Amino acid sequence: MSPNREDYLKIIFELGGDTKKVSNKQILGGLNVSAASVSEMISKLVDEHYVIHTPYQGVQLTKKGIKAAALLIRKHRLWEVFLVKELHYAFNTVHPEAEVLEHVTTAELAQRLDAFLGFPKRCPHGGVIPDADGNFAQQSHVSLASLSAGIHAKIDRIIDDHELLDYIRETGLAIDDHVIIRKISPFAGAITLYDQRLQTELQIGLKAAEHIFVDKESN
Repeated sequence: MSPNREDYLKIIFELGGDTKKVSNKQILGGLNVSAASVSEMISKLVDEHYVIHTPYQGVQLTKKGIKAAALLIRKHRLWEVFLVKELHYAFNTVHPEAEVLEHVTTAELAQRLDAFLGFPKRCPHGGVIPDADGNFAQQSHVSLASLSAGIHAKIDRIIDDHELLDYIRETGLAIDDHVIIRKISPFAGAITLYDQRLQTELQIGLKAAEHIFVDKESN
């Protein structure tokens, strides 16, 4: 499978997991490619039985697609843990390195890397790490952008995008932070939230908030 196809499977997995449909617009935003490129690749993935496309609803991974995506994600996230834990990379800088390493990682190497790291459950960006058989724990697909004022939530994971992670690092927001949504400003393109760890208010752009996923908490 080409690296380009793998990138599409990974972003569909990250945005929708094994249950949620993902729109072409979401894929476009996650990969920074043209609409025509997305449509062309989705057609190929449908023909190859990696995804199912439902008109006006989006695409969803098939069992074949889920297995392929999960094993790719496993290698990528294990390398991210290694780079942060062992080589002291910043969490926002590991994605490009892991992108290169995952494509040359065999199943045996991934298994040894997993054991060396102590079988980590999550990557530095909060994403679950599938096991050697492609099994994985379910994660939230509720985006920060979908919340309304007054909602309490915990930051669960952030989409693995270099520019997004640079932006998040600048804001100070972190995985597992507990936040309260203060205000939604659609025309300003931002969400104001209170971060309980930092004990301060932060403004997060709506575009970024669409790629930050949360677990809602009781008030």
